[in-house]
This record gives sequence, structure tokens and C-alpha cells, in this order.
Amino acid sequence: MARIAGINIPPHQHTEIGLTAIFGIGRSRARKICEVSGVPNNKKVKDLNDAELERIREQINTFTVEGDLRREIQLSIKRLIDLGSYRGFRHKRGLPVRGQRTRTNARTRKGPRRAAASLKK
Repeated sequence: MARIAGINIPPHQHTEIGLTAIFGIGRSRARKICEVSGVPNNKKVKDLNDAELERIREQINTFTVEGDLRREIQLSIKRLIDLGSYRGFRHKRGLPVRGQRTRTNARTRKGPRRAAASLKK
């Protein structure tokens, strides 16, 4: 089992797809990592040898991924909240941040509907 950046990469997936299991790496970045490290993207993760895995690890270390990226995102959100900006206010209230309508939809951010009777009490 290949372990990169503290994440177990699924062994039966192609390298390009398997690398997307790491937070902060999508398809295009995974494709670039494979290209630069000289690993074919259609090769399965379980078929990679130690030298190829090491080259992939070196490429991934050039990016901010996993815990560091999560921490960076949380600090950015906290900064907005502390500033008292409109975006920070929306984050704090759990409402859509990027201008979406809230009269209908926005259920992902707002959570499940609450009955009107429970709001009147």
C-alpha cells in the first residue's frame, strides 16, 4: 500500500486518479505530478516501484496539501470573521458566501428545514 503525504493511496486505481485522494490534489495537478516525475498516469498504484513513489513524493512536497492546506483555509476564514467583513459574517452564520440566493435553495449551507411552528415559540 502506497502512503504519500500521510494518506493511503488506493492500490487498484491508476496513479492519476489515486493521487486525487490527497486533499489539495485534483486531476490536473495529479496529471502534472505524474508527467514531471516520469510516471505513466495509466499505471496502477500497486505496480509503482519505490523509486517512482519517491519521485512522486518529492513532487507533492512542492505543493501545500493535506493538513497544512486545511489549516491555511481555516486561518483565512477566521481572518475574514475577525475582520468583520461581509464574507466573514456569512461564514459565521453558515449562509452562502458567494452571492447565491437564499430564498429558495441553499440547503447545503443552511441545513435541513426547520418547521415553522418551532420557530414561532
